[in-house]
Amino acid sequence: MLSRVEKFEVALKQTECDAVLVTNLKNIYYLTGFSGTEATVFISKNRRIFLTDSRYTLIAKGVVKGFDIVETRDALSEIAKIIANDKIETIGFDDEISYHYFKTLEELFSDYKLTAMTAFIENLRMIKDEGEIATIRKACQISDQAFLDVLEFIKPGQTTELQVMNFLDARMRKLGASGASFDFIIASGYRSAMPHGVASEKVIQTGETLTMDFGCYYNHYVSDMTRTIHVGHVTDEECEIYDIVLRANKALIDQAKAGVSRIDFDRIPRQIINDAGYGTYFTHGIGHGIGLDIHEIPYFGKSSEPIETGMVLTDEPGIYLDGKYGVRIEDDILITDTGCELLTLAPKELIVI
Repeated sequence: MLSRVEKFEVALKQTECDAVLVTNLKNIYYLTGFSGTEATVFISKNRRIFLTDSRYTLIAKGVVKGFDIVETRDALSEIAKIIANDKIETIGFDDEISYHYFKTLEELFSDYKLTAMTAFIENLRMIKDEGEIATIRKACQISDQAFLDVLEFIKPGQTTELQVMNFLDARMRKLGASGASFDFIIASGYRSAMPHGVASEKVIQTGETLTMDFGCYYNHYVSDMTRTIHVGHVTDEECEIYDIVLRANKALIDQAKAGVSRIDFDRIPRQIINDAGYGTYFTHGIGHGIGLDIHEIPYFGKSSEPIETGMVLTDEPGIYLDGKYGVRIEDDILITDTGCELLTLAPKELIVI
């Protein structure tokens, strides 16, 4: 089996570039296993160079394999010296860099053609290997347990959204997470109609819905799940809305598999919500990829490109009624040749606490 660097080098041969400069730290971790805050990687047909400063040299020597490790505080100048006599014409670079960094590139590498490599490594990251899948599965298990635990923590009329957020964060860390994978969306009552309603000091009251969108980092990889619960009691309308969203969520799980187009991945659950008469109240995409980042490619819209085996994606339909409440149910799923594996296993049938 090819290593990640070897896959990178195979992909590099399909481009016009003779070498690539990697500065995105998530991409560097993906290629090398190094997780410090200062590193640059340069890979050409003949060289693999890893550059960092003196704070990380010993760590790099213990982690980074198959690279020449260079200690420096001026990585670009060092690379320019090292490759001065190499037969290189075109150098690719991560396109998410500052303008100042780009101008420095232009100055130091004026004898080369520079090409922005949009999502080059991110495209490799879309397909997870067995180790990545196992790590994401563990992150999801941590989130699952935290959800079960928070149900016992919430006290109507007493607990605030912020307290729920802090409980989930602390609980997941106690279960082995290294941190939160994003700013949690904890929204109750009328605020649950806000798809990205971050936690506030609002007290959660009897008779309200409560949407909790949260996740964790475990060994650098993320989980991302949403559960909506009801507090005290639930109305007939709320039951109906919840059932529509749940059916949409489950329909995608039932039909998602390698080869389904990205537009159909979004269409499958959206059609159920449209047919129920709430299409205008489902105001965002169905999901996204997850991995080292909480939002990774692929995203879903009008693309006819297929989803592929090894992708880990979110399935997150929702209905949001402004001024009243909202419902979202989100799972993480692993795409396989014949279907998908559900990674988030916390209960999602209608829960009333």
